[in-house]
Amino acid sequence: MRKLDGKVALITGAGSGIGRATALLFANEGAKVVVADYVPEGGRETVELLKNTGAQAMFVEVDVSKSAEVQAMVKSTLDAHGRLDILYNNAGVLGGYVFTADLSEAEFDRIVSINLKGVFLGMKHVIPVMLEQGGGVIINTASTAGLIGLPGQPAYCASKAAVIQLTRAASLEYADQNIRINCICPGGIETPLARLPEGVRPPFRQPQPMRRMGEPEDIARAALYLASDDSSYVTGIALTVDGGWSTGIPKHPPKN
Repeated sequence: MRKLDGKVALITGAGSGIGRATALLFANEGAKVVVADYVPEGGRETVELLKNTGAQAMFVEVDVSKSAEVQAMVKSTLDAHGRLDILYNNAGVLGGYVFTADLSEAEFDRIVSINLKGVFLGMKHVIPVMLEQGGGVIINTASTAGLIGLPGQPAYCASKAAVIQLTRAASLEYADQNIRINCICPGGIETPLARLPEGVRPPFRQPQPMRRMGEPEDIARAALYLASDDSSYVTGIALTVDGGWSTGIPKHPPKN
């Protein structure tokens, strides 16, 4: 028996990167997948990839920072499948490398609205569904940047740190009602979100002890653990998947 047989999984930001890799893995483990994304082209491409494997999948366009659109996303899932077992709040943005005093208020609001408010809205509109059906699993994408500081990323760091605390608070509120809520803290992952324009370098170097960037599949496997019964006694954690980056200074200095 596959780990997610009979489950319905809703994944935001599933048009590329971590979300797409997770959608493919969840489907391979038996889940019916609802692909949600702000970019229709990427979302529909993920659905086609899923259907080509014989999986059951559908696409919903959504701006996770807008309550009405998140509500509509949840309704579309329920209309199609009658239930919602797994919510993966994965959608997010990075923003440019800008120091705090130079960051515009509008850009700060944009990053926090998507990365933090989007997670809040996802939980707000899905938790009542899970309570009514007797339980469920919620996974939120935080970041290693929510655990340590990064220069030039004040809004991103703040939003991801807040996701960790939001996850912890909500997990305590619903732990006795069969709803498990956890988050994942990825490190440097090879995704479109992490790629900088050609010729642009961040104002810091990332000394990964494992000496490689992570792959979206590394995070997808962590998400599968949290989504499945393998983690049936796990709630409220921030699971760090970063090649040891946040652990401390690596044995060898990073190569230029």
